[in-house]
Amino acid sequence: MYKRHDLVWLTPAGWQAALAADPARDAVFTYWQREEWPVVVRRCDPDSDPAHEVCLGIALPPDADGSKQRIALRAALQHIERTTAPLSLKAARPALPAAWRPGYTELQRLSAGLDLRVFGSLAWQALTGLRCLGPGSDIDILLRPISRQQLQAGVALLSGPAHGLPLDGEIMFPTGDAVSWKEWATAGAARARVLVKGPDAVRLADPESLLATLRPT
Repeated sequence: MYKRHDLVWLTPAGWQAALAADPARDAVFTYWQREEWPVVVRRCDPDSDPAHEVCLGIALPPDADGSKQRIALRAALQHIERTTAPLSLKAARPALPAAWRPGYTELQRLSAGLDLRVFGSLAWQALTGLRCLGPGSDIDILLRPISRQQLQAGVALLSGPAHGLPLDGEIMFPTGDAVSWKEWATAGAARARVLVKGPDAVRLADPESLLATLRPT
């Protein structure tokens, strides 16, 4: 199953099909194909068929006013050349601004044993070399726990002061359901329902139903 934020490389036929479906994006699609850059898995459109296609996206560098343009596309499964998980902390590191590097080094050190991934602007900058980060950017971190212990440790690390970084992002559970880790950190004590971004829909859910997908330890 393809999960949100996974990286996908299209075949030439995949790019041709994307262009045929959206000719106005010729310049972007041609450039992306020539540079052999990936696209990113996004939530399924209501009318899509996950058995035969995957919904994808491209985020362009911000305009002069800071606004960002996101392009949606789809690809038939046979038009996917390869796919990988989102970037690791190590893979995204070369794109870091100098001011973030000391804190990022500490985040890497403290995250041993946790599966932390990078998505969003920092990931796009690392993947393409384009200037995707702006003055107000943060670092989008994807925590992918397989146990309750990893979940607890990961949320404590991301929300703690040790790294001093402007972090944002999500927890992704084994089912592909994702929750803002900031929302999760504040909802726990109140036992409040949380907003879940699923593979094909957004819903409110009881945290216990998500915890049930993890190993106890």
